[in-house]
Amino acid sequence: MATISMRIERLPFYSFHRRLLFMGGLGYTFAAMELAVIAFVLPVLRLRWHLDSFEVGLVGSSPLIGYFFGAFSAGMMGDLIGRRAIMMWALILYCAAALGSAFVHSWELFFILRIVAGIGGGAESAIVAPYLSEFVARQYRGRFTGSLAGFFSFGFVGAALLGYFVVPPLYDGWRYVIMLTALPVVMLLWWRRALPESPRWLDCRGRVREAEAVLDKMELEFERRVGPLPSLPPEGVAPSLSVYQGTFFSNFGALWSGKLARITAMSWILFLTITFTYYAFFTWIPTLLVENGLAITKSFSYSIAIYLAQIPGYYVAAWINDKVGRQLSISCFLIFGGISAIAMILSHADITVLMAGICMSFFMNGTYAGVYAYISEIFPTELRGTGFGVASSVGRVGGAASPIIVGLIYPAYGFAGVFGLSAASLVIGALAVILLGVPTLNKSLEEIAAR
Repeated sequence: MATISMRIERLPFYSFHRRLLFMGGLGYTFAAMELAVIAFVLPVLRLRWHLDSFEVGLVGSSPLIGYFFGAFSAGMMGDLIGRRAIMMWALILYCAAALGSAFVHSWELFFILRIVAGIGGGAESAIVAPYLSEFVARQYRGRFTGSLAGFFSFGFVGAALLGYFVVPPLYDGWRYVIMLTALPVVMLLWWRRALPESPRWLDCRGRVREAEAVLDKMELEFERRVGPLPSLPPEGVAPSLSVYQGTFFSNFGALWSGKLARITAMSWILFLTITFTYYAFFTWIPTLLVENGLAITKSFSYSIAIYLAQIPGYYVAAWINDKVGRQLSISCFLIFGGISAIAMILSHADITVLMAGICMSFFMNGTYAGVYAYISEIFPTELRGTGFGVASSVGRVGGAASPIIVGLIYPAYGFAGVFGLSAASLVIGALAVILLGVPTLNKSLEEIAAR
């Protein structure tokens, strides 16, 4: 009798997977816009509501505060009640809070609503990758999940364009921008009504008939659109007959028990180091370029070029994921990112600073394409959401702390201190992956869990 895993591994990549990628990717685009748009409305709000520096800092940190709690709770709840339900509620929460924040008249209420919107965005970012990875056969999984992470870059670019073209010319442009970033989610909610629950999750919860019904529909669609199904692959791991009955607290404890402790430590270190460096770099790069001698206008143009480099970074790494494996891809991109940070220190001419910054952006974002593919596959199905969500929330701690730490380091150690710390952080992440990681290339999720 064919198991759920065998049937998923048999399915070639077809239109069903492309729809999943597009809908999940749009969720990541909106999540990125939630993080990025705050930078473009803060200058207006500071003047409009007469905010001091402390209040500006609080408002600016609101999305990351929400992201921490959203990612932490969504991963765990996704393992307990299902991935699809968490995805839907995350979008509803984000949409309602984001729209509400566009109509407030005090920074305190705006701060609270942006935290709530961040909870929705964080929940979305933590649950989509584990959910989608459970639908894809081993030979496509790395590039599929890596490409999914690439949708973050479109959110950052979209927020920048809205911030440039909508906020300055209109008196209440900041309100319109926030509404525009929230309203498309309503359309996405409509599309996601047809999304099935993960058959792998249903199977591990003992809901085998529901899992088989999901796969029946997928296989029927494939036969109707493409042709006869391929033959079933050999099953390398015998399916477990037990039904997992974890709880919120037992799932968290299981991450640090037995063989899972190693990959949990690796995932936390990896997310912490890459997220710390990412936010340190992209939050401060315009200011650091000006402080290093560039004119403001040239600094902004250089920053745009550096931001755009993240798009090819994601998709090159997504392609490499299935060629050399996620473990090697991540470690190489981290090391090359560290070399690029050192090149920033050694650069003196404007053009070399620009090229080093572009390389650093390319490699750091390429790392994320590997990270989202890797962390969503190294935990067993019953703990996949918990493992990914908690690691992602740990990373947000680094993201929230990095701009503050850079602000303290720069006055004392300058450009070299900031990028020296960035290089060291990226190398630590690479060492964690090399020493503590496990190979996943051409392995089913069940084979990875049984290693």
